[in-house]
Amino acid sequence: MAVARARKRAPKKETVKADGVDRRARLLEVAAELFATQGYAETTMRDIADKSGILAGSIYHHFSSKEAMLDEILRDFLTRLYEQFSAIEQEGDNPREALSKLVRVSFSWIHDSPHAVAVYQNETDNLVRQEAFSYVADYSLKIEEVWLRVLTRGQTSGVFRPDLDVKVSYLFVRDAIWSAVRWYRPGGQLKPETVAGQFLALLHGGLF
Repeated sequence: MAVARARKRAPKKETVKADGVDRRARLLEVAAELFATQGYAETTMRDIADKSGILAGSIYHHFSSKEAMLDEILRDFLTRLYEQFSAIEQEGDNPREALSKLVRVSFSWIHDSPHAVAVYQNETDNLVRQEAFSYVADYSLKIEEVWLRVLTRGQTSGVFRPDLDVKVSYLFVRDAIWSAVRWYRPGGQLKPETVAGQFLALLHGGLF
């Protein structure tokens, strides 16, 4: 009988572990939303706990501080974004197709993780001056370099207009894309692929 009872307890232990993982992910979602909507400096750990429906002290079982939460949100976002951009470049598609993929991936992030995008947009200027968040500037530079290489390859191969400065072109495109997080509404009538398609139509008309 003791063996039978022990066997029944195992799934319960796994469920507790899964609940802990789910709770942690939920806390990060709430933190990202609050950081995006009311600002990182204005958000407290109590705010995050209250919106998550847990006691203020309980949040510290998962995260040591709101800085730790911000770090995880941004590090995950930037790491995966750069990996996707880098993979597109390494596929070796023609520059026009590569640029289109970079744009579509960007809009998919705005759709899937709007709060992480907004936090990156809103907080980067302040964070890059902090040693703990120096990687934000590092990843931003690596991402920029991917785009610049694609644009430069397009100019060299005659696919993109040669009279446009690639750095200026990148900055215009980057800011136009990420600023969409302010008006794009996930779940609304506009799908991310539709917005990306319209953006590319405008972009191609100016670049080619």
